[in-house]
Amino acid sequence: MGKVDKMGVSLQGKLVVAISSRALFDFEEENRVFEQNDDRAYMNLQLERLDAPAKPGVAFSLVQKLLAFNSPDTQRVEVVILSRNDPVSGMRVFRSAQHYGLPIQRGSFTRGQAPWRYLKPLHANLFLSTHLADVRAALEAGVPAAQVYPHSAHASVANPHEVRIAFDGDAVLFSDEAERVFQTEGLNAFQQHEKDHAAQPLSAGPFKPLLDALQALQHAGIPDMRLRTALVTARSAPAHERAIRTLMNWNIEVDEAMFLGGLEKGEFLREFEPDFFFDDQTGHIESAARHVPAGHVVSGVRNT
Repeated sequence: MGKVDKMGVSLQGKLVVAISSRALFDFEEENRVFEQNDDRAYMNLQLERLDAPAKPGVAFSLVQKLLAFNSPDTQRVEVVILSRNDPVSGMRVFRSAQHYGLPIQRGSFTRGQAPWRYLKPLHANLFLSTHLADVRAALEAGVPAAQVYPHSAHASVANPHEVRIAFDGDAVLFSDEAERVFQTEGLNAFQQHEKDHAAQPLSAGPFKPLLDALQALQHAGIPDMRLRTALVTARSAPAHERAIRTLMNWNIEVDEAMFLGGLEKGEFLREFEPDFFFDDQTGHIESAARHVPAGHVVSGVRNT
């Protein structure tokens, strides 16, 4: 699609995912050239490979499935490339997207400058990038964002008509208020605090707006595509109740909830087979990344 000549094009009301080139495609080999030399050598390599589609990256499955919620008459999801790449390398990104049939039409390529500034005018519901500083800045600006781990396992191909997304609770879906009690006073104090406050909803965390947007997508009633969500948390009884009651208070339903009481999350996530998992703790992300696509939500007391 070329230039749009009518005024008043808007992304409001859509689920808008902004994603870096390296999160969507496997540019690890090219990235090594960039880190060893300079952006000119990187640009030349991308130009040489212009007709060679890049291999899918860690977040490819998530993007491909979310875009499948669109129909010819209703565009519910918009994916925009937001990249520190140069505009020349951007040509290969768009060509690769075209090769895989991904209807991605918009992108900003900033040649090393911070691209997160463009999240606000995009009304982005999610930003995925391999660049830690950009993710941190996006979260501080109020946009749900995660640092994609490029070495993560790729998503299972077992559920082609179902987007599966898993979230940690504290400091991701919920605020870090309970996590702060755990950090300062220990597990017993945390369990007692959560038991005492079971009826009081937790404050919203950075990913609550994304969960709202996904719920709206889930209720759109698309015949060919479904959405399945999971809460995967280190909480255990009796601290489970406050988490469930908070979601009920928000009128949000998750399909699965795992209260693992400190068990490693990776193998449980392997069985759930998410297209993406979000967590605020690097240890959980490292565990998850061995099995599923995973990203670090750089928020809360653990990341100060």
